[in-house]
This record gives sequence, C-alpha cells and structure tokens, in this order.
Amino acid sequence: RLIQDWTMRYPLALGQGNFGSPGNDGAAAPRYTETKMAQLAMEMVRDIDEETVDFQDNYDGKNQEPTILPARFPNLLVNGSSGIAVGMATNIPPHNLREVADGVQWYLANPTVSREELLEELLLRVKGPDFPTGATILGHKGIEDAYRTGRGSVTMRAVVNVEELQGRTCLVVTELPYQANPDNLAIKIAELVKDGKISGIADLRDETSGRTGQRLVIVLKRDAVAKVVLNNLYKHTTLQTTFGVIMLA
Repeated sequence: RLIQDWTMRYPLALGQGNFGSPGNDGAAAPRYTETKMAQLAMEMVRDIDEETVDFQDNYDGKNQEPTILPARFPNLLVNGSSGIAVGMATNIPPHNLREVADGVQWYLANPTVSREELLEELLLRVKGPDFPTGATILGHKGIEDAYRTGRGSVTMRAVVNVEELQGRTCLVVTELPYQANPDNLAIKIAELVKDGKISGIADLRDETSGRTGQRLVIVLKRDAVAKVVLNNLYKHTTLQTTFGVIMLA
C-alpha cells in the first residue's frame, strides 16, 4: 500500500515488481517484489538519532523502538488516514504537501493568533483535499464543514470527456474518484445496461495502460444524448461518490 500511487498521495516506499492495480489485480507474491524507503519517508526518520523522540521496548523486550516517528512533514494530513480506534472512527483525506507546508509555515510565523484567525488563514492556504487519483470535488461546503467542525461530506466526480472516435460519440473517463475500483465500475455499467436501468450505451472498452493512464471508453448508441447518459452514470455508479471526512487524530 505504501507504494501504490493511487492509494497514497505521496508514496513512502519505492517498489520493483508488481504491486497490484487500482482494479482487482492483486500484487505479486513477496518473493517477486523488492522495495525500499522513498526519499520522503527518509524525512520521517532523519532525526531519529538526535534524541528527538522517546523510545520504548518492542513486543518481546529485545529491542528499542520509537514511540512516534520524528517526521519532518505532517504525514497525517498529507497522506491521510482511515481506521477505527476504541469506539472512534477517523477518515482524514490526503492533502497537497505544498499547501499544508504553507499553512504550517504561516502558523510558525504567527504562533500567537487566535484559533478563529488561524482557521481562516489556513482555509486560504489549504484549498481542500488532494486525492491521488485526481477527479473533481463538487462545491466547497463539504470542505468548509470538515475543516470548521471536523466532519463533512466531500462529493467527488470523475473527469469524463465527450470524444468522437471512429465516427461514434464516446464518453472517455480519465480520472476516477478516490478509492473507486475501475474494474468493478465497468462490471456495474454492464449490469445496468443489461438490466435496462441505463440506456444509450453500445459498448465499453478499458483502454487503461501505463502509457495512457486511466482511460475507460464508453461508446454510445447513435441516438443517445451524451449528457443524459453521463448524468445517469453519475447517479448509479462510482463515477460520483462521497468521502465522509472525520478529522479525528
């Protein structure tokens, strides 16, 4: 997971071999892969020998381990986090490193400001979540709610272009919402067409590759209206999803 650039906004490890895909293709067995720490991950341990953090016994008491890593950048905000602790859930979205660093530097330069002023200044610098798969965030209310109250719902929508390919009108999906599975998406669209819940689709091709990136081509029937088909896809598939933000650390 630390290597997957569709999962981590800033991967903390570099890998050689097959580490899976955004779809249903799993990673190769560990004996076929190699990995090492990415340069950014080195910044999380650079000062570990400078008595910057406390150490404690590991699980069997034979070695010492840090209680927390002396990270030189706010990884919790940059790469996000998701999980359930003791009766509490957290779901922090990833953010842009430059924006977060800008906010941190402003706060360091103005440490005595009130919480209200700090929040307003950070909202000017941190525009919102920055998901690794791209896509578009609809509206700003969900972002403001998340930052002001700790909870909010961010609506993500895929980037879809209308193109003419070989004389046919096509919907070409080039960016998907965060954590949307492209393989399951294609299966879902095929099922909706088969069940008659969505009309106007003649064919579906997955042209995704390492060279072109994400590219799902939806070929429309000649009498179909592209905008109508697209709106139905937004309604019934993961071309549009929501990310429930819970800013709890």
